Amino acid sequence: MQIYRALTAELQGDAVRARIAERTTDQLPEGEVTIRVAYSSVNYKDGLALRANSRVVKSYPIVPGIDLAGTVTESRDERYRPGDRVIVTGYELGVSRDGGYGEFARVPADWVVPLPPGLTLREAMICGTAGFTAALSIDRLERHGVAPGNGPVLVTGATGGVGCLAIAMLTARGYEVTASTGKADGHEFLKKIGAATVIDRKQLTPETIRPLDRQTWSAAIDPVGGRSLAFILSAIRYGGAAAVSGLTGGTDVPATVYPFILRGVSLIGIDSVYCPMEERIRVWRRMAGDLKPAALDELCTREVTLDDLPEVLAAFLLGQHMGRTIVRM
Repeated sequence: MQIYRALTAELQGDAVRARIAERTTDQLPEGEVTIRVAYSSVNYKDGLALRANSRVVKSYPIVPGIDLAGTVTESRDERYRPGDRVIVTGYELGVSRDGGYGEFARVPADWVVPLPPGLTLREAMICGTAGFTAALSIDRLERHGVAPGNGPVLVTGATGGVGCLAIAMLTARGYEVTASTGKADGHEFLKKIGAATVIDRKQLTPETIRPLDRQTWSAAIDPVGGRSLAFILSAIRYGGAAAVSGLTGGTDVPATVYPFILRGVSLIGIDSVYCPMEERIRVWRRMAGDLKPAALDELCTREVTLDDLPEVLAAFLLGQHMGRTIVRM
């Protein structure tokens, strides 16, 4: 038994209280693989775990953190041995069971991804769920037929995790990228990581959305959803596609069938939480290879510790972030 530190979220009345607590490894949940966590990351979903009415967390108390990377210390599964470096993202991590915001974690073996050659544990968490979602989006678009020579690719929510990693990955693959953001102070950052053009997100929500607009983008990676998605679909070039992974812009999409039946546009849903393991491993290997940005460190705008997390998560929900924030244990 070992003593370790973790950020715990506890429900107190109508509010969630976050604090750093000392725990023992016998308090870890059931699972075949015990991991000494080296890094985690900060995601919007992690911030929502500290809101009592967010419906992200199934029950409290919990250790949040939907991502982790570290080293196996114990394993009851023959696929993993002490000393193996591994990644865990998605599934129920940090949602219905203790997650990555602790120095130790224990998970089912079926959730574990071996760290692919070409990535360090730190780099894996600069990517995290956000990077995996971006890479999965690119992978699905390319399997649909999208290629660098087809025309510009639109990325929405560009200063966020999925957005900035999608830009950097697309640039590494030779795509021309148009980035959309509502942050005027984010333009320089977006161009630095590879965006050829940066537009204001207001351009994606005109007062009137026509069923078919001017054919502008060969594809789109959209972690925003909502009304802007309807406009994006109307402006995708013939045979193109939009990969959608989020709903921060809302759940209502006032679109018509015209882009689909007159231009052959496809709407591709991206689920990084329960993605099958075979595909998950393959995409992580791409993230260590042809999808790895040349300057991955530039996407990490902040590295924090467990003690910093309560303040960092509160600021994250207010949109006071850009790029990726990782947590060093």
